[in-house]
Amino acid sequence: MKKIYLVLILFASLLQSCNSDDCGECFTPPQSFVFELVDAEIGGNLFTTDMYNPEDISVINTIDNTERAFQFISENQLNVIQIQEVGWETEIVNLEIKIGEDTVFSLYVNAERTTDDCCSFTKYNEIEIRNAEFELDSQTGVYKILVDLN
Repeated sequence: MKKIYLVLILFASLLQSCNSDDCGECFTPPQSFVFELVDAEIGGNLFTTDMYNPEDISVINTIDNTERAFQFISENQLNVIQIQEVGWETEIVNLEIKIGEDTVFSLYVNAERTTDDCCSFTKYNEIEIRNAEFELDSQTGVYKILVDLN
């Protein structure tokens, strides 16, 4: 009887695959895009100073004229626009960020979802901010859009 168990255990171990290439899967979500709209002359946040109203924000994908999801984050006088739904798949997006009827700036992104060493992640082939001057804070990743109110 012990020989039968031994043979079954040996047979079962031969059927199991021990592939050294198995490394488990990992997933890295795409970075979100965060924008702070500031007065180009004095530098104040245009939502904090009540020049703009968060309810007037819209984000439009000009490729298919659909609205894209965004969040307005208003914590500790931060007041930023966050767009999270870019880069979850390979895609090209061309977004217009509007306040009311006015386009404040455009965002063009060429995103490629890829896998390397068992990890999936987003590679941004191109990111462009159009129709506005901006500064990127490399520490926080926040794009400061300089809005000329004149």
